[in-house]
Amino acid sequence: MAGAMGQRLADLIAEYEVPGSALAYWHQGELHEFAAGTLNAATGVEATPDALYQIGSVTKVWTATLLMQDIERGRLTLDTPVAELLPEFRLPDPEVTKNVTIRHLLSHTSGIDGDLFIDTGRGDDCVEKYVAACATLAQNHPLGVTQSYCNSGFVIAGRVLERLHGKRWDDVLREGVCEPLGLTHTWTLPEDVLRFRAAIGHEDGEPVPQWGLMRAMGPAGLICARPADVVAFGRAHLEGGLLEDASAMWEPQVDIPNPYTLGRQWGVGWILDEWSGQKVISHGGNTIGQHAMLWAVPSTGTVVCVTANGGRSGAFTRAVATELFAELDGLTVPPSPVPSDTPPEVDLTPYAGVYERAGSRITISVEDGAGSILLEATGELAALHKPEKMTFVPIEENLFGFRAPGGDWLTAVFFEPVEGAPYLHMGARATPKVS
Repeated sequence: MAGAMGQRLADLIAEYEVPGSALAYWHQGELHEFAAGTLNAATGVEATPDALYQIGSVTKVWTATLLMQDIERGRLTLDTPVAELLPEFRLPDPEVTKNVTIRHLLSHTSGIDGDLFIDTGRGDDCVEKYVAACATLAQNHPLGVTQSYCNSGFVIAGRVLERLHGKRWDDVLREGVCEPLGLTHTWTLPEDVLRFRAAIGHEDGEPVPQWGLMRAMGPAGLICARPADVVAFGRAHLEGGLLEDASAMWEPQVDIPNPYTLGRQWGVGWILDEWSGQKVISHGGNTIGQHAMLWAVPSTGTVVCVTANGGRSGAFTRAVATELFAELDGLTVPPSPVPSDTPPEVDLTPYAGVYERAGSRITISVEDGAGSILLEATGELAALHKPEKMTFVPIEENLFGFRAPGGDWLTAVFFEPVEGAPYLHMGARATPKVS
C-alpha cells in the first residue's frame, strides 16, 4: 500500500478536483508521507510532504490538550466554571455566565452561539478582545442540553489558557505541545508560516482572495502544519508524551444528534466513533478553501492525517480514509446515508421555516410538494460564501439529504432538545427554528 499510495493520492485529487494534498500516516512503527498536486494553482508551486496546510478546527484538540495538562497539574477541573478563571467573562444570560464550565466548552455543549467570526485586530490582545465581544452572543440552546459546534467556546478556552499561563495562546501551544514533541513545521502566525512552503485555499479551482481567518480565532482553528507533525500529535495521544492519561479525552460527553457527519459522540475535544467494532478518535478542520482530517485508532496505533486545499475536499478525505483504513487495519468507514431512488413519503410541512444562528440562516421550503433548503451565510464571512438552494430529500422520518449540483450528499436531522423547541442539526451544529 505504501508504494502505491503516492499514485493513488494523485488519482483521488484528480477525481475530487482537489488542487493539492499531503498525507501522512503512522502504522506499525513506521511513518509514511505523500503529496500530490499544487499548493497554489496561480503559481504552480508543487505540493510536497513538508508543506504547511491550515488544519483548521483540528486545532481544537490541541487547545483541549493544553487545558487537560493544566487539569492534570491540579490548576482546574473540567467542571470549573469559566467565570472563576475569567472574572470579567460575560454572556447575555447571567445564569449561563455563572454556570458554564470548561467541560461545556470542550464538548460543544455550552449553547453559546458558536460562529462569531469577528476581527479584533492582530495584536496580542486579540483573544481577550474577542472574549469581551461574547457579551453580546445569544444562547443557541439551553446550557448542556445538546451538542452544537462552538468556535466561540474554544476561543474562550484559549483565553483561559492565556490567563493561567500569563502569555499568548500561541506561546502556550509552542511550550505545551510543539516543543515537547519536537514539531518543526507547526506554526500559528502567518509571518512564521511564510518561512515554509504553504498551501493557499481554492474555490472553484481558483485561489481564494483571503488567505486565512482573523487572528482571534487562533485557539479554535489557526494552526498551520505539515501532516507528519499532526500525526506526531495524534501519536502522543495514543502512546504518551503530552498527558498522563490521554484516554480521559476519549470519554463520551454527549451524543451528536446528527451522527452521520462526523461521528456518534463528542469527547473532550475529540470526536468519537466506532468502525468495525473499533474505537476511532478524530477531528476535522475547515478554513477558507482548506480542509484537514486527523484520525487515530487506539487499538492498532494507526494515526492518519490528510490535507486538501480545495475541491470536493470532504468527500476526498473520506475516500482516502475509506481506502487506507481498509488496507491498514481492516476497518470499514461507515457510509453516509443517502436518499433512495424512491424516497419515503414524509410530510415536510411541519419542518418548513427559517432556522438561524450566528453566521448562518437556513430556510426549509415546500414548493409543489417538493422540499428545498436555502443556505445563507451571515456576518463577516458572508461575502466568501454564495447562497445555495438545493433539493431537500427525505431519507427517513426526521432525516433528510441534500447536495449541491455535482456535489456529495449531506445530511440534516430535525430534533427537539427541549420539548416544543424545534431544531435542525447539520454540519455538527444545532440551529433553532426562528419563524
